[in-house]
Amino acid sequence: MRIKFTFEHLEKFMRPLEIDEIIYYLDNRWGRKYDFRLFKRKDYLYFQMMWKYLEQESFPISEAQYKESLAEKIEILNRGGYSDLVREWLRTVNSKPRLGRAVSLQLKINEKMKEFLI
Repeated sequence: MRIKFTFEHLEKFMRPLEIDEIIYYLDNRWGRKYDFRLFKRKDYLYFQMMWKYLEQESFPISEAQYKESLAEKIEILNRGGYSDLVREWLRTVNSKPRLGRAVSLQLKINEKMKEFLI
């Protein structure tokens, strides 16, 4: 028996992250639009939810800049094939950022990401 998958079938399994989706999780779980940081250390990529958030008076960037910054990070995560891992992490992570302490998702750098990071 042979099963034929179309692009639409695969798209359901590999749905990319979107800015509005991330903001939805942030608003509904924590009531704040936290800033994110993305960096590489050795064989891992870290996606960190920082303690600063858009609604703070002292937040250094505008909402448009925040969304642009988030879009850049999401694009990298989507290209690396990490969208489902990030989505699940945002749905289930138990902690929230506190002053001076970010919440991190550690991602093993895969072959897709190795090509992207060169």
